[in-house]
Amino acid sequence: MEVSPLVWGLTIAGIVGLLLFDFYFHVRKAHVPTLREAAIWSALYVGIAIMFGLGVLLLGGPTPGGEYFAGYITEKALSVDNLFVFLIIMSSFRVPREDQQKVLLFGIAFALVARTGFIFVGAALINTFAWVFYLFGLVLILTAGNMLKSDHDDAETADNFVVRLSRKVIPATDHYDGDKLFTIQDGKRVMTPMLLVMVAIGGTDILFALDSIPAIFGLTQNTYLVFTAVAFSLLGLRQLFFLIEGLLDRLIYLSYGLAAILAFIGVKLILHALHENNVGFINDGEPVPVTEISTSVSLSVILGVLVVVVVASLVSPAGKARNAISNARRHAEDYLDSEYTSDPAERERIYDLLLAERDQIIALGPKYRQKARNEQELMALLQRARDSHDSAVDRGEARATGPSKLLPPRA
Repeated sequence: MEVSPLVWGLTIAGIVGLLLFDFYFHVRKAHVPTLREAAIWSALYVGIAIMFGLGVLLLGGPTPGGEYFAGYITEKALSVDNLFVFLIIMSSFRVPREDQQKVLLFGIAFALVARTGFIFVGAALINTFAWVFYLFGLVLILTAGNMLKSDHDDAETADNFVVRLSRKVIPATDHYDGDKLFTIQDGKRVMTPMLLVMVAIGGTDILFALDSIPAIFGLTQNTYLVFTAVAFSLLGLRQLFFLIEGLLDRLIYLSYGLAAILAFIGVKLILHALHENNVGFINDGEPVPVTEISTSVSLSVILGVLVVVVVASLVSPAGKARNAISNARRHAEDYLDSEYTSDPAERERIYDLLLAERDQIIALGPKYRQKARNEQELMALLQRARDSHDSAVDRGEARATGPSKLLPPRA
């Protein structure tokens, strides 16, 4: 599929326009998006991506259309996995709720710029060296193995090398000053945690690209389709975060599904490399007669794996329990952090979520209720959150609620 410079220019202008629209009309003024707002705009961005794909299908034919949708779905799934790390980073840096949108939009913009660079480098390598497909395939298979071996490391993702270097080079304060990146402390200009968290997210975005870009090149080698699939998968990620953040820990099998998809694409790349082989020590530099995996098979496998792991995660009692316990811990910390939000309604919403998670744990039965009780740090957090809320009730700043069965009785 040939794409003219005019189409390239219009596409880039449209994507930049969507980012600017997002900033000026949603992120510029600090606020916490409602569930309805997040749902509407998430659906809109997904709709734009689907409409674009239908246009590719209509104008380019079934093969480019299938490649675009396979790439978009894979990149979207990888982006959801990235949201786990974003949540860890923002929780670690205690980013105020009202300013989280700005941090996320920066992360998306940085990821788009960084991945665009990787895309053009990858395309140049592929056009110059056919053996790069072997390398990309091996990277994806190793990445799949690492996904199965371990979960995200909170300390590693929230305090990576880039952040540690920034702390050494530029003095930083421990407190936020609105959404400012720098502030004045003791007469000196210092950076705020807002800049550090943006550096952390930017640094991890570069790591994400190391598996994201080889994966998309395993599904299509058309640079335009690669770029648009990656771009549309990132657009709307901010809204998606606020829409599903309470469900992230419930997707306990997502990493297994993504590992299977990356391994599948890795094998597909290696088969393609063998089919196009010109490496001297493999079959004397001649192509190897192997069966290649078609775009329709790739799309079917990707969709099938994602449906299975998402459904299995959502119906799993262990997933429900882990999600409720993790969210209860996070919401208790948020409620107790006086700098987390200045909106009384938002604080009350957080406490309501905490009560709902308590009820979820109770409803799951004695096994998971006892699991929550065994986490002493969580019990202490819940006790402090209840005491803080009761004090707010006494001052008339919050409404009264019933006692929590999960909490120990007051002394």
